[in-house]
Amino acid sequence: MGLWGGRFSGKTDPLMEEFNASLKFDQRMWAADLIGSSAYAKSLKGAGLLTEEELASLLSGLSKIQEEWASGQFVTKNDEDIHSANERRLGELVGSVAGKLHTGRSRNDQVATDMRLWLREECVELLGHLKSFIGVCVERAESEIDVLMPGYTHLQRAQPIRWSHWLLSYAWSLHSDAERLSQLLKRVNKLPLGSGALAGNPFSVDREFLANELGFESIIPNSLLAVSDRDFIAEFLFWASLTMVHLTRFAEDLIIYSSAEFGFVQLADAYSTGSSLMPQKKNPDSLELIRGKAGRVFGGMSGFMMTLKGLPSTYNKDLQEDKEPMFDAVETASKCLQIAAGTLSSLSINSDKMLKSLSPPMLATDLAEYLVRKGVPFRETHHLAGYAVKMAEDKGKPLPDLTLQELKSLHSAFEEDVKKVWDYERSVEQRNALGGTSRDKVAIQIRWLKEWLGTASG
Repeated sequence: MGLWGGRFSGKTDPLMEEFNASLKFDQRMWAADLIGSSAYAKSLKGAGLLTEEELASLLSGLSKIQEEWASGQFVTKNDEDIHSANERRLGELVGSVAGKLHTGRSRNDQVATDMRLWLREECVELLGHLKSFIGVCVERAESEIDVLMPGYTHLQRAQPIRWSHWLLSYAWSLHSDAERLSQLLKRVNKLPLGSGALAGNPFSVDREFLANELGFESIIPNSLLAVSDRDFIAEFLFWASLTMVHLTRFAEDLIIYSSAEFGFVQLADAYSTGSSLMPQKKNPDSLELIRGKAGRVFGGMSGFMMTLKGLPSTYNKDLQEDKEPMFDAVETASKCLQIAAGTLSSLSINSDKMLKSLSPPMLATDLAEYLVRKGVPFRETHHLAGYAVKMAEDKGKPLPDLTLQELKSLHSAFEEDVKKVWDYERSVEQRNALGGTSRDKVAIQIRWLKEWLGTASG
């Protein structure tokens, strides 16, 4: 008999039993379920509903179940879900006193509690993976700070930048993801237990005790909301989707940079695969899989939002659809963050190829800024620099080879010192406002991130 079987006299269709069951995927919450049950047993003792001996028996049984799950010895039977599996096994171990554990507790508040406990722990793990990726970015940025490369807009060469500046752009992006996850964690960490099926617990269990026992920062103040609220899952799925979007952009850049046409980076063999037909191929499958897996995370989020849309208040069985997208998003984001960090930490760069890919037209903006420093309005200098580019193209020679006389034909403000413009290192060093690609401003970014990571020296 299931946890709800007393109302029914007929047998459940076997297909309905399979359709209704969730053990195959929610069993990963076994530890959270046992932790929640242990705390609830203590609250029942505090409410005078269990004796000291009964509490000791329940806690001993729950501990034994924990050992069975941890060692892989737990045997599932025809259990509907992880909650009924643990309760069934508890009865086998301690007898009828196991039936007291569900006093005043519904699977509605039990499930909601288990999910929050489970996701809370996973969020902490994900924060660690985010910091590991950011740490790799910072470490490489610091050691390779002098490497210059083309910066791109519209996938066209734009201006010279530092390779380290590119690395840190993704470090900061995932830093924002870490901030969002930390903020979300506070909303995950709210206690629903003690709300019953919907109307509240009739036995005056101490919910503040439960919150403290389970490490929740606060208590959900309304029992109707407590059993039905899945905003924390929707928000987590959005977080995972956005984080995956950031990883796909990182992956796409490196896929392009690793191509023969660019040749800026070479992936390690550990994160590459070959072709079944073409022996010369070295494919960036680690990065392509990161790019591809973003779709499934986003799909889980959009699907779950449609599950939530229009649900009547409190608990509805539709909410069983909350777990699989959450589990999948956690697993996918976790693996992708680790693979991204491993790929980045092990790849090699071709700094000479990066430098050789810089071209004089990328300094056209510097030419305009040269005239600005001579007192010419920028809108005018922008056009003048464009005319200079066109002149060089028409004359069939590189932009730096235009003579001073030719440049003066465009504007009298050009002088001999215009030659200094054609220096890539000088160009990046002039981007010296906070957040720019000059060496000292990149070093400041590194220092800030190291302080955030807790790895700054001194």
